[in-house]
Amino acid sequence: MLKIVLIAIGAILLICIIIYNLLVSKRNQAENAFATIDVMLKKRFDLIPNLVTIAKQYAEHEKEVFSKIAQMRSMNYAKMSDTDKMELDNNFNKAEERLLVIAENYPELKASENFLQLQRTLNETEEQLAAARRTYNAAVTDYNNSVQSFPSNLIANSFKFTRKEVYKY
Repeated sequence: MLKIVLIAIGAILLICIIIYNLLVSKRNQAENAFATIDVMLKKRFDLIPNLVTIAKQYAEHEKEVFSKIAQMRSMNYAKMSDTDKMELDNNFNKAEERLLVIAENYPELKASENFLQLQRTLNETEEQLAAARRTYNAAVTDYNNSVQSFPSNLIANSFKFTRKEVYKY
């Protein structure tokens, strides 16, 4: 009888260890996926000032857009939280759209080879960023399912695994 109890306790302990390791793995996958988004955001963050510099030469009177982008660019990206980075991403999307609308009003800017090259690079970065967001959201959904599903939710609650927010864009 004692042998059966010890085997049962061992089996329960083994299942708990497996579930815990699974939760850690899924949390790390979600964090890794966000790190990819982070790299793409940083790349875009670095491209925008070049685009602004070129656009400024053609659209001197569009100072509001340029000053807003410069203000965002002056933030210390490395010290931002993940939530702050998501918010900055949303603000950059809006500013970028306005910048491209400005470019539409200046045919000579649209024809500039430097501007066109930067715009192509920015478009490529945006596509990579969209793919990274989808990957992150899939990883977070998988992680959240594990955190909230029985019996892994028992382990998750015991070890303070919390639900993550999907990336809204």
